[in-house]
Parts: sequence; structure tokens; C-alpha cells
Amino acid sequence: MPFSGVLMMPTAADPRVPGVIALKTCLVAGLVWTVVVSSAWAQSATLEDRVSGADSVVVAAARSVSASWRENEHGDRIIVSRFLLDVAESLKGAPGRAVWLDVDGGSLDGFTLRVSGLHLPEVGERAVFILDPADGGVRTLHWRGLGVLPLDDRDNVRGTSIKLGDIRTRVRGQGR
Repeated sequence: MPFSGVLMMPTAADPRVPGVIALKTCLVAGLVWTVVVSSAWAQSATLEDRVSGADSVVVAAARSVSASWRENEHGDRIIVSRFLLDVAESLKGAPGRAVWLDVDGGSLDGFTLRVSGLHLPEVGERAVFILDPADGGVRTLHWRGLGVLPLDDRDNVRGTSIKLGDIRTRVRGQGR
């Protein structure tokens, strides 16, 4: 075939490139599967699943927050917010009346870091906190973003019909 000055790119219909099509199809399918499975897992994680591996579960309000720069395990410099929580009620474990909690994200030095799927409480906000054991006296959220259930003024988990009373019953039903 003589060169006509036009560069012909193979198309999906070109029989010479079935491997390229198969590779692209596998990559897209893998990406879709990953997104669907991780999203479905987060949505299907029951309260019992979330609580079972946690050290403690408390109903608390954020009294104060301070942010600082930290280096995470991957060497990235991130903002971490440290909350002082006033514990109103312990549903599992015995964490005490006040709890320190570190959560990735926050605002500092004119920068704001928001971590996808991770709720940062506001000062005064009440929530159910599902916590991992303290490291140096400071706790972290169990399963990260699945470890905080913000409460509205009527003691419902914000954006749902789940009531704090139902959470109490289900957590205590698992045993302390």
C-alpha cells in the first residue's frame, strides 16, 4: 500500500487490534468493579460490623478542635484535626468522660484538607463515635469514615431514619 500522506489509526473494527480492545475492556471492567464493590461494602457495613472490632463506642460532643501538620505512614504531609470529645454516654468500652480523637483533614495556615468519605465534626456537634484503642492517649475512628455517625437535634443519625435509641439497643445487644 503506497503512502498517501494520511496516517491511518486502527479502529475498534480493525481485526489487527483485538488485544488492544480486550485490554481496554478489562481495564474499564476492573475499574468499574472496584468502584462498585468498595461502594457496596461501605453501604452494606452494618452497625454490628462496625462495632464488633471497635474498642469503644460513645455518644459525645466535640468540645474543641485544633489542627496540625503531620506526616502520614506514606510520607505525605497532611492536616490532622485533634478533637476533645465530651462523652455523654458509653455504649461499649470504658473510655472516660473526655476522649482525644485524631481525624485526618481540617484547616490550617490557609489550607483546607477534606478527606473523601470522612466526616469532620464541628465544635458542639453530637455524634456516635466508633473508636479504636488509644495510641499515646489519642484515639482514631474505627474504619475511618464509617466510625462517626453525626446526630441531628432529634437524635437521628443525620440524613437517615436511624435513631440513637436503636443504636443503643443494637450495640448493647452485642455485649460490652
